[in-house]
Amino acid sequence: MNILMVSSEAVPFSKSGGLADVLGSLSPALKKKGEDVRVFMPMYSFIDRKGFRKSSSFSVEMLGGAEELSTVSKKVDGVEYVGLVHPYFTERKGIYGDTSFTPYPDNGERFMLFAASVAGYLKATGYDADIVHCHDWTAGLVPFFLKENGIKAKTVFTIHNLAYQGDFSRYDAVLSGLKMPEEFFSGAPDSRRLNMLKAGLEASDKITTVSPTYANEIQTGEFGCGLDWLLRDRKEDLEGILNGMDTSEWDSKHDKFFDEHYSSRNLEGKAALKARVQKEYGLEVNPSIPLFSMISRIADQKGYAELLGGNHPVLDELLSKKDFQLIVIGTGDKHYEEKLLELQAKHSGISVNLIFSAKAAHEVEGASDFFLMPSRYEPCGLNQMYSLHYGTLPVAHKTGGLADTIIDITENPDKGTGFLFDSLSSEAIEDGVNRAIQFYNENKDGLGKAIRRAMTEDLSWDRSAGEYIALYNTLVRRK
Repeated sequence: MNILMVSSEAVPFSKSGGLADVLGSLSPALKKKGEDVRVFMPMYSFIDRKGFRKSSSFSVEMLGGAEELSTVSKKVDGVEYVGLVHPYFTERKGIYGDTSFTPYPDNGERFMLFAASVAGYLKATGYDADIVHCHDWTAGLVPFFLKENGIKAKTVFTIHNLAYQGDFSRYDAVLSGLKMPEEFFSGAPDSRRLNMLKAGLEASDKITTVSPTYANEIQTGEFGCGLDWLLRDRKEDLEGILNGMDTSEWDSKHDKFFDEHYSSRNLEGKAALKARVQKEYGLEVNPSIPLFSMISRIADQKGYAELLGGNHPVLDELLSKKDFQLIVIGTGDKHYEEKLLELQAKHSGISVNLIFSAKAAHEVEGASDFFLMPSRYEPCGLNQMYSLHYGTLPVAHKTGGLADTIIDITENPDKGTGFLFDSLSSEAIEDGVNRAIQFYNENKDGLGKAIRRAMTEDLSWDRSAGEYIALYNTLVRRK
């Protein structure tokens, strides 16, 4: 079938987060299964134009007149990447803003035009898409514009993170030149605002999100971000499909960022890597001490408030016991960064690295015994998948994709691959860490078996792609 992916970012051309990784992995996985796949994305100024060719020209009635647009395209791994050319994208420094902290004030107009251009592209090229798969709020208006233009393709809308909804003033909607349904707006009657993600939920044929547990969670008031009622209304059309991971980039047997390679059958390289990393990151070189790591944004969502704050600063107390080590890699909230640096000055068992580095992420992930992930919510999560694949057992909050990918060793010793805690509190984190330390110290045989189980889990995009194809087929049969 013909599948058009629509996303504001896609590896290998643009990236601000995990959304881009999904597009860059799912699309070729679908292609390998025999589907025709195109990815429709903005052509940002920083994208290298080498190898791209012009593929279409068309206009869209919007912004007070006819906007002239064109597309360029390039094939990578059999997938055709189609870049939308317009000054809104080609003459900007970034994706959503010059920096991640300063969004462009006209993002509503930018991504409304992006959504409208999908219909223009399909008409101009004659590409007979069976499925138009829209990703997150920036593509939320695509199903609406397709229907307004008489395009019969079936639409799938994927929620990667419900917290980001694309909320803009009603004036932005007026710029489209079309009268949008009232259900695309949210808020009080006297201050209704356009909600692009809500528009996608209302107008698409099917809704997916990135893990089965997250699909259930977002139907509750706690995780629904004000849209739980709508997701409950559409629960028959909502499905959670777990993301996969890029097993070519993350491969302990061939990782380009370190030389101490290893596999589930031979873990000697992992031990050697741990010793080198302990030394390079200023920790005691000692194989008997369990090494934990955290590689993430340093933010509330990742559990740093519970780790560092309140009347029970659990990380300080754990480090005082001196029976484990922790390497932190990431940047984010300055308040938490300062607290981490204070802990580093106080304790010899923690190494704080306020950096964003692929090399550091790979070698620390591979070297660690445990990966600490006390996320408040995690729609899918990738770090726990990398950890499992590298034989680094996750210690995580039982939420979203973490609940779907990790089996608790305490509850299921014969199948377990990590340690889960049900609630997010300092006490729960401490319990999870202590269970992992005890397991490391007292059950070496069980530890080796758990590591090998984790490393042989099927976390590939091939599995996920098969589930998406099955979903697409239910829609195509209705055409």
